[in-house]
Amino acid sequence: MTPDNPDTTGGSRNSTQNIDFSMVLASAVHDMKNSLGMLLNSLDDLRREQSATIADSSRFNTLQYEAERMHSDLVQLLGIYRLGENNLSAHIEEHFVPDFLSEHMARHTPLLDGLGIEFELEADDINGFFDADLLTGVLNNTLNNALRYTRRKIRLGATERDGYLVIAVEDDGDGYPESMQHTGAPDFKTLDFNSGSTSLGLFFASSVAALHSEGERTGTIRLLNGGSLGGGVFEIWLP
Repeated sequence: MTPDNPDTTGGSRNSTQNIDFSMVLASAVHDMKNSLGMLLNSLDDLRREQSATIADSSRFNTLQYEAERMHSDLVQLLGIYRLGENNLSAHIEEHFVPDFLSEHMARHTPLLDGLGIEFELEADDINGFFDADLLTGVLNNTLNNALRYTRRKIRLGATERDGYLVIAVEDDGDGYPESMQHTGAPDFKTLDFNSGSTSLGLFFASSVAALHSEGERTGTIRLLNGGSLGGGVFEIWLP
């Protein structure tokens, strides 16, 4: 026999309760990241087509910078989600470092020129073993931060130290506050979402570095002040 007053809502309620909301958010973030990528491509095309009128437009440069920053943030969020799901791994391949960095910076050159920021690239003729996509995500975020705090100049450098590939992003701004200067990963539990600076980018960068290992050596990040430009220095060390 069937009950006189069957509960027709129970199945729907249980179905709703079984939704993995983190998966829904990850899917939405992925879609937004792709949409912003298309927007950035359109902005690049517009800059080329209308270079005479918008190359020095502060509003256009701000639009492109903020779009780049949001795209970088979404890439990091997806990476951190995959990390939490134990689904983020590094696909290590050999790369000629000067070529990799030159190709990476070509993406940022129009915005740097539009903002009037001088850029310097100095990389030793060395090969490195790393995941190019993950490292690109780290460098995008780091360069966006440098663009925000620099005065006139940014330097991207790469060298070999103690058996590690060290890639550094330097600026001539005021540098990192003392509380942020450290070596290694920030504690995710200490991230402050009320301060306006959550350090999610640093957490992502340190996580990417840690995915690169060789024997007992593991990648890490370092934040310090000084360098050749006297401002903030971000370093990622990869074995």
